[in-house]
Amino acid sequence: MMKNIKISSSALLVLAVFALSSLSCAGKSSPVDDKDKKKKHASLEEYEVAYFASGCFWCVEAIYESVKGVVEVVSGYSGGTAADATYAKVSRGITDHAETVAVYYDPTVIDYKTLLVVFFGSHDPTTLNRQGPDVGRHYRSAIFYQNEQERLTAEAYISYLLDAQIFPVVTTEVVPFQAFYVAEDYHQDFKTCNPNHGYMKAVSDPRFNAFKKEYEDLLKK
Repeated sequence: MMKNIKISSSALLVLAVFALSSLSCAGKSSPVDDKDKKKKHASLEEYEVAYFASGCFWCVEAIYESVKGVVEVVSGYSGGTAADATYAKVSRGITDHAETVAVYYDPTVIDYKTLLVVFFGSHDPTTLNRQGPDVGRHYRSAIFYQNEQERLTAEAYISYLLDAQIFPVVTTEVVPFQAFYVAEDYHQDFKTCNPNHGYMKAVSDPRFNAFKKEYEDLLKK
């Protein structure tokens, strides 16, 4: 997940564990066939969807899936200039896509503004093209709005954060949604499939736990 940056010996140990850990759910769950995928997709059509990028999508997916009113989170890629996106291309920075999540939510339970509260409450929007140990444009902070109301709500909330001096600066991009490319199967539900993965233990779990501590009222029971 990291390269071309200076890292400590402890971080090198984390990377070693990360490299050796399994990246797949193979053998841990049954594969989902095309019929099941189509059925699942159809079942989501009754819900609203929002698109956010705030670092490694393994972390972001797990956080949003813990929130009341969120029915499904899909990891993928958005905001790029290329006509398609794969993990290999995105991680090399040749498509300008960001690791993004599609958050399907029930608007009768949670609204878009609350999704923004989760977004800004679960990552550091002051670091440009970086989230924790992960560096690069594909780890940037971004809100991909689909209509004028989403844009206005996002910009108003950022203004509030700055005016209230909650953050000294916000680097989050607020840009029109263009397309979303679903990430490879092994990226989906990564925390559930790989709870003991080195990256989850060292980076994702602390981030997740910090969010849960501050926003307990938003969590599913």
